[in-house]
This record gives sequence, C-alpha cells and structure tokens, in this order.
Amino acid sequence: MKSTYTKIQQQKSLKVQKDWLQIRTIDMHTGGEPLRVILDGFPELKGSSVLEYRRYCKANHDELRTALMFEPRGHADMYGCILVPPNDDGADFGILFLHNEGYSTMCGHAIIAISTLAVQMEWIVVSEGENTLKIDAPCGRINAFIDIKNGEVEGVRFNCVPSFVVGLDRKVLVDGLGEITYDLAYGGAFYAYVDLQKNDFNMDLLPQSYQTLIDVGMGIKQAVMKQDAEVVHPYEEDLSFLYGTIFIDKSEHDGADSRNVCVFAEGEVDRCPTGSGVSGRMAIHWKRGEIVLGESMIIESITDSQFKGSVVQELDFGPFKAVVPQVAGTAHITGHHTFVIDPKDPMKNGFILR
Repeated sequence: MKSTYTKIQQQKSLKVQKDWLQIRTIDMHTGGEPLRVILDGFPELKGSSVLEYRRYCKANHDELRTALMFEPRGHADMYGCILVPPNDDGADFGILFLHNEGYSTMCGHAIIAISTLAVQMEWIVVSEGENTLKIDAPCGRINAFIDIKNGEVEGVRFNCVPSFVVGLDRKVLVDGLGEITYDLAYGGAFYAYVDLQKNDFNMDLLPQSYQTLIDVGMGIKQAVMKQDAEVVHPYEEDLSFLYGTIFIDKSEHDGADSRNVCVFAEGEVDRCPTGSGVSGRMAIHWKRGEIVLGESMIIESITDSQFKGSVVQELDFGPFKAVVPQVAGTAHITGHHTFVIDPKDPMKNGFILR
C-alpha cells in the first residue's frame, strides 16, 4: 500500500468541482501597495465604455469583488483590477479598479504595475528606450511611458488626467480633533490633503501610527463629505465623490521632499505614495507656486517607497486652472493564483476583520 506521503508526491493538482468558479490572477506590488490583476474567470462585463463596465460590475458582480479583495483570499487593504475593452481604438485597453469599499476612479500604482505586466506578459511589443501604453481608466485616458533597458522594465511614468485644486486652506470641524485645515484637490480622484505642519496633531506618518492614521483619516473624510459640497467633477457625476484623506509631513530621509500617507475607501492605508494623490499634490504645489514646469518632487510613503512627481502641462479644465501631472515608480510581480469559489462555502463572498 502506498504511503500518504507517496500519494502527496504523485498528486499535487487540485481536482476542481464542476460547480466551482475558477478565477486566475497575477499579484503584484508597486512600492509595497498590492495589485491583484484578474486575468481569467471573471464573468463578461457589459457596456460600451469603461464607466459603463464599472457600473455593470458594481450592479451585477460585486460579490466577486468582495470574494477576491476580502479575507480569506485577500485582506482589508487589498487592491485589484480588471482589464476591459478601451473606450475607443485610440487606447490599448481599459481598466477597472477594485478595493474594500468599491470601485475607484483612478489608481496610479495600478497603472505602473499593469504597464510593467504588459511588457512581462508580452501583451505589447517593446523596444529599448521609451515605450508608450494608452490606458482608459474610469477618470479618463492615461498615457504611460515604459522605460526598457537591456530588455527589462526599468521604470514606468504616466501622465495623469487634468488635475486641479478646488480650494486651499479650508477649515472643517472634526469630532474629537477640533478645527482642521485642509486642501481639496483632484488628481483622478478627490482627496482632502492635511499637512501635519499646519495642524496640531500628536501624530506621525510612521508604520506604528497605522491604526491612528485610519481613525483620524476616516474622521476627516466623513467630516469633509458632510460639509464640502464642491466635491464635483466638472464633466462626470460618477467621479464626484471624496475618495480619501492624504496626510503630508516632512521626510527624515535625504533625497525625499516630503512624506505622503493616504487613507482611502473604507479605511485602507496605501503602502505606496499614491499615484492619484501625488497627481493632486502636483496641482496643489503648482497652485501655490511651489513647483513649475520641468521641476520634480520625490514623495515617499509609509513604507519609505518613493514616487517622483512633476508637472508636464498647464491647461484649462472646465472652470479650473489645471495641470497634467506625471508620476514615476516601479512595480514587481509577487505571484500568480487560481482562486476557486465553492458555492457551498458560507464565506465564499469574503469578510473583513480589522
């Protein structure tokens, strides 16, 4: 009789039941922030634009978002994406972003990661030097630039959608904190930017302050949402909501201009400096006269990972004086998975514990 261990050596593949859904993914990270790229097994989404695919997914397959983002397959800070057809032939593909609360409108770390993956999966043909990838996100078209050196991805830069400031040095009363000063800006998503140097916080932006950052960040987000009626995109209602709070402080590291920690969605903490958040910051610094065309800033995250931000264009966008920011970073693959969803599993749709 064969021993159990011998059988283990001979049978290492799972026999998947016919009624189990199988979803294949590749997992990555950009500056420590995860990205679960859903490649196969997700039901076909209906629509004729990225925003329509987003609405359809939310209305018809939201349980798969929670199944793949929440525990036991993910965690409270998991992030993912689904690739969809572009809005028109001018782009290579479209993308939807998933997290613990729903579907964001822009995600810079995902753009950097998926551009890297496009090369590694040979979805696009590249040559030495700069290569361009056009991606339709819910907020609009993103132009990514992939730098290839000796056949490998050295880094990715992307030009975000027009980014603008709604207001500087606004005030809001927050329960337990008192009056807070913040800037309201858009970089593909709306954020309340809170500079610790302008507010009397007994708090820092280090990993040990993780839970405090969540609590304070969500308190500020909720207060701003109740008070500020100007979280309105000039052209698209689906983009008109406050995504998160971004804390800013000085950096203690040489070579970094400042530290940036984003608390977004339902209390997620971004491990990277936040691509859309850095885009909004470029609009703020430009509005204050702290950066001009051709200049760049290095912004670090709670994990000390860094993005380079700059302004590459000034333009009018609806009623706003706006800029096109550029953000640069690197991404890496961490693994690949075939997730199964057993319809008899009482926790098949996932759960979250903090």
